[in-house]
Amino acid sequence: MTDRKIGGFLIDLDGVLYTGDTPVPGAIETVQYLVDHGYPFRCLSNSTRRCRKTIAARLEKMGFAIPECAIFTPSLAAVRYMNDAGKDRAYLLVTGDVNRDFSGACTDDGSVHTDYVVVGDAGDNVTYANLNRAFRCLMEGAQLLALERDRYWMDNDGLALSAGPVVAALEMAAGTTATIVGKPSKEFFGLALADLGLPKEEVMMIGDDIATDIGGAKGAGIRGALVRTGKFRADVLEHSAVRPDHVINSVKDILTIL
Repeated sequence: MTDRKIGGFLIDLDGVLYTGDTPVPGAIETVQYLVDHGYPFRCLSNSTRRCRKTIAARLEKMGFAIPECAIFTPSLAAVRYMNDAGKDRAYLLVTGDVNRDFSGACTDDGSVHTDYVVVGDAGDNVTYANLNRAFRCLMEGAQLLALERDRYWMDNDGLALSAGPVVAALEMAAGTTATIVGKPSKEFFGLALADLGLPKEEVMMIGDDIATDIGGAKGAGIRGALVRTGKFRADVLEHSAVRPDHVINSVKDILTIL
């Protein structure tokens, strides 16, 4: 069966459009090409250190023409999950300003029952005291929500641990299983796909993570192109059960597969 023509894109941010604070060569021009030629796109970030407003401002500072409404983050998916359940009290194990996306929720102060433990990439906030508070909330009945469970990401000075190891530790300690609300969950891709307004057969996911980006997309019925920038590692691709539809040098090469 012949693949349908690509009508739009889902694009990862960190490692695909930029690394650290530096745009990937050709990325700004590629995004502008998509805008100029009417290709709709949504940026699916698994970044859990920044709220969506801050991400949009950072992209603008780097020179990208990407509006806030085109950015999807796990924190937004978590808030929707909580709202759908009619519960809003959460203990947040995060860092940065991502807590601003939870402005409508009641953050836990330890005084009453907590509905959710929400874990993101918490950086130096992963202390024994904070982990133990999260553990106690889970043992008292809170549900574990993982904004993402990547193993690592590419920081300015090299690979850095992400939220996955922390989520795994809490799962083991509390004897529970986290609900993943960011990539690679099918629900997260579905939200972006619905907003894009295109059938999944006409959409291509562009990412640097074979598991969360490409594996998540293919699990949702979306084609995937893996870039050789960001956290890409040839040995990981070689041993992965996930097979991308394309492997390209960088995001600028998506023009060759349109």
